[in-house]
Amino acid sequence: IVDMVVTAGDDGYEARAVDGAVRFRREADGPAWRFTETRVEGRNPLGDTATDRFPTLAAERATPWPTRTQQSYPHAHDQIAQLFDHPAAPDVACLHTAAHNWEDHGGERGEHGSLGIVQVRAPFVLAGAGAAQLGTIPRSCRLVDVAPTVLALLGARPAPGGIGPTGAPRADALLARQDGDVLTELLDVGAAPPEHVVGFLWDGCNANVCYDLAARGEAPNLARLMEAGVTLGHGAMASFPSVTLANRTAILTGAHPGHHGVLHNAWYDRATGEQIITNSPDTWPWAMRSLLPGVETIHQAVHRSWPGARTVSINEMCDRGADYSTFAEMRAGRPLDRPPRADELPFATERFVRPHKDFGTSSRIDHSAMMQAVDAWSGDARPPRFCFVGFALTDAAFHQGGPYSDMAEASVRDTDARLGQVLAAVERAGVADRTAVFVVADHGMEDSNPAVTGDWSTALDACGVPYRDEGYGFVYLDP
Repeated sequence: IVDMVVTAGDDGYEARAVDGAVRFRREADGPAWRFTETRVEGRNPLGDTATDRFPTLAAERATPWPTRTQQSYPHAHDQIAQLFDHPAAPDVACLHTAAHNWEDHGGERGEHGSLGIVQVRAPFVLAGAGAAQLGTIPRSCRLVDVAPTVLALLGARPAPGGIGPTGAPRADALLARQDGDVLTELLDVGAAPPEHVVGFLWDGCNANVCYDLAARGEAPNLARLMEAGVTLGHGAMASFPSVTLANRTAILTGAHPGHHGVLHNAWYDRATGEQIITNSPDTWPWAMRSLLPGVETIHQAVHRSWPGARTVSINEMCDRGADYSTFAEMRAGRPLDRPPRADELPFATERFVRPHKDFGTSSRIDHSAMMQAVDAWSGDARPPRFCFVGFALTDAAFHQGGPYSDMAEASVRDTDARLGQVLAAVERAGVADRTAVFVVADHGMEDSNPAVTGDWSTALDACGVPYRDEGYGFVYLDP
């Protein structure tokens, strides 16, 4: 059940597993951090940080539920340290194993949240105006690199007073707080910058599954983008914890959760003694209240560089600064158009949309998102300089059926069809040749073992120390 636990102290950080531990510290190295391991006991839990482990679907499926010695933890030292920069960071962060099936979550087959590579690896595809035409290349990035890369692609101005990972000034920062880097090799530096960028989030989509379906012709619109632009074959690595709200915000701010403020889907605020929940239908519209001061979204950075530009946020919680936002409409109490019944939707696999409630509900949500996005590129309004569209179905299906299930494949096909409808609207707007497109996810999804259930509460209870376990894995002592 437990892969490792991580803690922070005055002398640095520690990651400890049943068969070994490592302590490390960090020091500023210009605008970035340098990490030094100071003590290792037994096997080093962070000894393998490779980003190219299980680089294909075949390799991933050949090693189900990888053990600690088979696993890799990309950027682990940085990911652990950034977490504890948040004022509400836990005393102990407990990471679950690749095999662990969260029985309390309803026994869903697909899981994420930890530091292992399959759970952190998201797809990343960039195509269109200004993007390099490299096909699929054997490299990776981090989700925090997406926002600065998009802004560099557009030709945005540096952020006045921008700071980097250490909190020190960063002259090349394109966002007020920027942990990520511009992926210059993905850009066609000789081309004119695009006038528009549209991004798609396929929530919880396993990168290898996604790429494999595109290669097999099951996701033709995604395949067209992959052929026309550049795809990171080793994916985009999520920040820790590899959960939805923390990483959707990381994608759109270029900052890690410990720096942008949305620490987890749920956490405990010691200062107020309150539980903070962001990943809930009741709280999504107000999730950005947790953004820390000095954090800037792509929407705000675009407006800073191009006053009067229009930006759009569809079905996305990190919407601060957007001119139109699904959740801003909800905050204002304005009703959204109700989508058809699940069994009347186009682009919805009947086999799953009828008997599975989550698949049906998410299909309706994504239909509404598709229609809002199509409207954003239609009519008399100026085409948005930046448009971001969040699709939810893949997360629901990959959780319920697991990443290798027929349900997961159906969700990719349905989502790809909806993506195609939005791209067609961009074509009709007459700006396709001046528009760049990217597709990304907020985390990966790993197949869990239904036989490995339970949690660590029994062990925590036996310690006799009062605690809170928030967001599954954030342990606060003597709350």
